Amino acid sequence: MPLLKRAVGELSWLLTHGYPLASTLKLVGDRYTLTERQRWAVGRAACTDDQRTQRAATLLLPGNLEGQPVSIDSFNLIITLETALSGGVVLRGRDGDLRDLSSIHGTYRAVQETDRAIQLAAAALLAISPSPVRWLLDQPVSNSGRLAARLRELGPTLGLPWTAEIVMDPDKVLAETTDVVVTSDSEVLDRAGNWLNLAALTLALEPPSWLLDLN
Repeated sequence: MPLLKRAVGELSWLLTHGYPLASTLKLVGDRYTLTERQRWAVGRAACTDDQRTQRAATLLLPGNLEGQPVSIDSFNLIITLETALSGGVVLRGRDGDLRDLSSIHGTYRAVQETDRAIQLAAAALLAISPSPVRWLLDQPVSNSGRLAARLRELGPTLGLPWTAEIVMDPDKVLAETTDVVVTSDSEVLDRAGNWLNLAALTLALEPPSWLLDLN
């Protein structure tokens, strides 16, 4: 952990000073002889000083969410929660947001933890009373229709009649909406008006086994 934190700090410093991510991550990774998976974690956790400051300024605290519309990057959130619930590695990045080390590459299948992830997210949302809530799912990703149907089915039973929309590019919608957004995607966070760290609020209800704090 101390080594990974140093690597995140050095990578963030270099990014702050204008160095490109790919070659700089290789430089830092080589310096600390990191494995490929460790490099991926460091890259996911790092950000520039300006990004960190801006994301801290646009992060909304739970007490400020009542009655505000929220749009969720569905696969981004659910896969992070599934990872945590199954005992996988979840990272807290330098900006405080939680991220997993997964990548769906156009395919997704519900797993044993999927319903539990949705239920915990609903519990966290109920506690802060946003309205309305919409889940955005990537149309090109396989089984997005099935997950959308499951979200619509579970919502009323969990006390949240949310909507689930299948769109071609959720990142574009999230970056342009005036809703409070839920995502760990860096490009969306940098363009969003306000964001909610829903993954952290959700996992406070059921702490993960492997939360690596690289903040």
